[in-house]
Amino acid sequence: MSSQHILREFDKGMECLKADVLLMASLTRQNLERAMRSLLERDIDLARTVIADDSDVDDLERKIDQGGMDILVRFHPVASDLRLVITSMKMAHNLERISDHAVNIAKRAKKICKTSPLEETSLTEPLYTLADKLLRDALTAYTDANAELGESLKTRDKELDRLHKQMIASLSGRLESSAGRSENLLHLIFVARSIERIGDLAVNIGEDAVFLGEARDIRHEHRKPPADPAEGGI
Repeated sequence: MSSQHILREFDKGMECLKADVLLMASLTRQNLERAMRSLLERDIDLARTVIADDSDVDDLERKIDQGGMDILVRFHPVASDLRLVITSMKMAHNLERISDHAVNIAKRAKKICKTSPLEETSLTEPLYTLADKLLRDALTAYTDANAELGESLKTRDKELDRLHKQMIASLSGRLESSAGRSENLLHLIFVARSIERIGDLAVNIGEDAVFLGEARDIRHEHRKPPADPAEGGI
């Protein structure tokens, strides 16, 4: 097989991998947006659609993993190409988990919608707005290999954590005088937890964007002890 033919096959494999990741990202965001609309607009049919469409996301995760492994085995990519394959496979895993949280939200929405309207559902909107912004920026950081944007997500996620804690405290306080609404309030608590986790997963994608763009691994950096000045530099 000529080197030119091998190069064409490699380029085709990489293009397919990137296209599949972008499609998976689009479907995942769509599932999340529909899940939240099903909750806020009390649309049970939309919730069912989210649950059914999650299988498409699962299929894409498997396809991306297989495509990435094929590229690694056949072409042995290096440098930025290797990072792109690795981060694409990791991103697919994070997107699949985000879609799973969208399904969890849709399932809770179905149960809430079968009872009388719950005014507390509106408390999830600010939380979702922040999480969705984090996710959109994470996807942009990955697509553009924008390390600066990707690295900024970790700090911004703290605001989402703060709102999440505030909402949980509010809903927990209302449980004591819920007058038969305790089950639905518990469903909302789990919805809030899923939204908070989506923010964490967006941060993971942002960290992968940093690795893709600058070959830096910033995971767990906040746990590193400060350098001892007495030890000097390397």
